[in-house]
Amino acid sequence: MTQYVFGTGQLFATPVGGGAPLKFGALQDVSIDLSADIKELYGQYQFALDTARGKTKVEWKASTGNIDASAFNQVYFGQTVEAGDELLQVFNESGTVPAMTTYTVTVANAASFVMDLGVYFATDGTPLKQVPSMPGPMEYSVSAAGVYTFNVEQASAGMLFNYLYEGANGGTLMVTNQLMGSTPKFQLVASQLYDGKSFTIILYSAVADKLSLPLKQDDYLISELSGSCHADAANRVLKLSTTSISGGGN
Repeated sequence: MTQYVFGTGQLFATPVGGGAPLKFGALQDVSIDLSADIKELYGQYQFALDTARGKTKVEWKASTGNIDASAFNQVYFGQTVEAGDELLQVFNESGTVPAMTTYTVTVANAASFVMDLGVYFATDGTPLKQVPSMPGPMEYSVSAAGVYTFNVEQASAGMLFNYLYEGANGGTLMVTNQLMGSTPKFQLVASQLYDGKSFTIILYSAVADKLSLPLKQDDYLISELSGSCHADAANRVLKLSTTSISGGGN
């Protein structure tokens, strides 16, 4: 029976030891590569007398358009995601420095303010310099409560504020420094159904060694994950299943 495979199919990761399966959404591509060291035995002649396979490895790679902190954590970080703690950016919020002391501006999302990202003059986009306190001309300071303080020289000046604040949706992953050896492990399952025939491969104990988040000017963020797999506690490495078992095709 001839069998062909077309498209990416579906890709799932399930934590070793149990847990909710993770489906890779907007899957772009998947690859699973097996490679081995070949050892050759030579005598006095030019060509090898014998050849044997040595260390063998399985490497995998996948690209997905679904951007999710919990998914990245489950596969790569293995730490904790705080739900309902989304970081939101404010870009060029308008505000005017009062014409009287104390020359302060409280931004719109001050109640959940997280981080300053810069202040610019509204007229020409010139940036001001942030200082810890007592700002001079062309300077400002900002408190943890989202209150910006300016010098008297900037009285009545229009400003553009950029900052981060916490929203009530989404989630945030705080990555902390873990001891070496801390590694999330999961079963990786790639499955495809095409023309009524199935193709499935299971990696029984996979790990991720790389997570790439390439932002582009005019394209979607497609995250790239890659890693390897090893034998599990039952000495299983992978299982490959196909509808065709004829040993060949047309």
